[in-house]
Amino acid sequence: MKLIIQIPCLNEAKTLEIALNDLPKHIDGIDEIEYLIVDDGSTDKTIEVAVNWGVHHVVSFTRNKGLAKGFMAGIEACLSYGADIIVNTDADNQYCGEDIEKLVRPILEGKADIVIGERPIDDTPHFSWLKKKLQHFGSWVVRKASKTSIPDAPSGFRAFSREAAMHINVVNEYTYTLETIVQAGRNKMAITSVPIRTNPELRKSRLFSTMGGYVKKSMLTILRALLMYRSLAVLTTVGMIPFLIGTGIGIRFLFFYFNGRNAGHIQSLILACTLIILGFVTFVIGMLADVMSANRKLIEDVQYHVRKLTYDNTDMKVWQEAAQAKVEEVREEELEREEKTDGDFVKDLNEHKKGDGQ
Repeated sequence: MKLIIQIPCLNEAKTLEIALNDLPKHIDGIDEIEYLIVDDGSTDKTIEVAVNWGVHHVVSFTRNKGLAKGFMAGIEACLSYGADIIVNTDADNQYCGEDIEKLVRPILEGKADIVIGERPIDDTPHFSWLKKKLQHFGSWVVRKASKTSIPDAPSGFRAFSREAAMHINVVNEYTYTLETIVQAGRNKMAITSVPIRTNPELRKSRLFSTMGGYVKKSMLTILRALLMYRSLAVLTTVGMIPFLIGTGIGIRFLFFYFNGRNAGHIQSLILACTLIILGFVTFVIGMLADVMSANRKLIEDVQYHVRKLTYDNTDMKVWQEAAQAKVEEVREEELEREEKTDGDFVKDLNEHKKGDGQ
């Protein structure tokens, strides 16, 4: 049983080593533990820190692509390296590394395919009162949308079985946390949560600059996921609003019409027809979206089987050339520095001996 712990990074040179040192070296039931860094276009020494620490794999982007892209690149790489379980954590050491054992235990016992770490939100001192309430509200919305019981949907501390990772497909560019839960719930995956601990804050979150921006992006992500996985139900509900209002106005017009008081109510008839047509068109769009959703499911099945063929039945690996080039470059620079240091030391020693001889 092989576990790969992946860490998405963006300019994390100051905190990465702390996070890496906190990761477990052994877990009962796991034969191998490897570490993978996803460098999302860092401009500092993130890769150098990772290589010097001794991470096994590095995936690197030449420019910043966002958390969701980095997460998916890490998942693909972990699958290519033969991971049976994949754990995603943060580079700012937000989560307690010892709790990775709690995350993987339900997967090892065959009780779940996805495990989400539940943070003690109400007891987290650096979370403001508003952020705590918004975290709870967002989790409630995700639970309703996904039909799951996950209490901490925004948590990025999570574990995936190999089978679950094969099915993951994130399309938004903001974050993977909400969409993957909605997708898992709608695809009937076995998903659960375990309580975890958090560490003191080392830096401010970079995912969003304002609370309003966070709420806006999160709601759009949830809405988009709902439209992808429950398009007919969502658009039928939306279309029913103008349809029922238009029907009510139309009944009112007919009441006046059959009572001989239809004069002056032609505007109501026009409004009623407009609203009814709008509701019907929305319903038709929902039906078309539902048909497209069926095609998406077929494409997801094709993607799953392609991943199975790629990662399970061949020796093919997902090698990131840019990442390997950077790793080799860092190693060469380290060797050059060591050679220069040794050369300077020998030179100083010879000069010192020469001075003593004189």
